[in-house]
Amino acid sequence: MTQADGTLDKTSLREAFGHFPSGVVAVCAEVDGERVGMAASTFVPVSLEPPLVAFCVQNTSTTWPKLADLAHVGISVLGEAHDAAARVLAAKTGDRFAGLDTETTDGGALFIDGASVWLDTTVTQQVPAGDHAIVVLRINELRVQSEIEPIVFHRSRFRWLRTVAS
Repeated sequence: MTQADGTLDKTSLREAFGHFPSGVVAVCAEVDGERVGMAASTFVPVSLEPPLVAFCVQNTSTTWPKLADLAHVGISVLGEAHDAAARVLAAKTGDRFAGLDTETTDGGALFIDGASVWLDTTVTQQVPAGDHAIVVLRINELRVQSEIEPIVFHRSRFRWLRTVAS
């Protein structure tokens, strides 16, 4: 809804944006021996040459500044078994890795076990975009596990994809 001053109502915008389903990724690394990570549902492939992906992060994030300047950041595309993991990683407080098995590369990229895709990435660009930043990352290495179905965030809920019999 448009407000009296001509601006769009934030609640209506959030609801409208929520009608577009998106995958969920974990953005993680090991920093000084500590696992640091967050969930993002604004992940998108960007380019094949060079291999680039992007996600959006709130300007108020206290986690992203810990990851932004690292040489290696792990992106895990979360699967159907990760609905609880997605909630924990999205939490503002507490242990974001409670109950999760992880694997860390020598470079410090951290991955969530059971994810369908692991991308070892390096931040190449951060573009200011309103109350968020668009973070562009170059893919250094990847691993795909095709048998794992993704989890989807839609209308403020985590959902699963189901194949319809033809």
